[in-house]
Amino acid sequence: MPETLMNRMSWVAYRDRVQDGGSPVFLPVGATEQHGPHLPLGTDALLASAVSESAARLVDGIVAPAFAYGFKSQPKCGGGNHFCGTTSLDAQTLAAQVRDAVREFARHGVTRLVIVNGHYENQWFLIEGIDLAMRELGPTSPLTVMRLEYWDFFTPETLAKVFPDGFPGYALEHAAVMETSMMLHFHPDLVRLDLIPDDPPADFPPYDIYPTRTDWVPPSGVLSSAKGASRDKGQAMADEVAKLIATAVRTEFGLGPAL
Repeated sequence: MPETLMNRMSWVAYRDRVQDGGSPVFLPVGATEQHGPHLPLGTDALLASAVSESAARLVDGIVAPAFAYGFKSQPKCGGGNHFCGTTSLDAQTLAAQVRDAVREFARHGVTRLVIVNGHYENQWFLIEGIDLAMRELGPTSPLTVMRLEYWDFFTPETLAKVFPDGFPGYALEHAAVMETSMMLHFHPDLVRLDLIPDDPPADFPPYDIYPTRTDWVPPSGVLSSAKGASRDKGQAMADEVAKLIATAVRTEFGLGPAL
């Protein structure tokens, strides 16, 4: 199998793959953010990278080093920026980083770029960075960018199996069953099942207050219980999302069948 990770390739090998072979490049984007006492601060970037690598293997793709910092953690979907270790970027900083990276990949000769988001709060600032870069590159640029949140590829059938008592929604799934299960699959050595808290699901009002009411957030930072997490669930989700992302990449970029 050809090398998948960009940072393990020489510049010559990378050039030949993207310029002559047209290999799609995956750019994972995550965050450095608390994920309760049982998951590491780097969970978002670790999962975005792992998903990217799994999908890239199916389409002869290359995975660039991840952006490990994201937009500010929000109480209703990430616990909030008040937790020690959560290290966030301003919106314009994240957008500028994405703009610069997209522009650089275009300069390399990349024509197929897939930005894989692993942090709920990043979405609109990734879009802004892509838009700014594409505006600079102009309509004659051969670059096409696909942007996605990996969790959007889970099917209702899989979600029903993972959440037999009902899916609480992606925002409340922060550091809960989904992320814990996938970390058990990809990075089991980084998961502390014995430290999973038993807090009830967070119950947020339909508005925000500034300064943030930190007492709205469970002290653990976990927004709904991760007690139902398992490695088997993680593998099922990981296999599905890799296959469906690879299918989308092959379809949008006119690539051949799966390797």
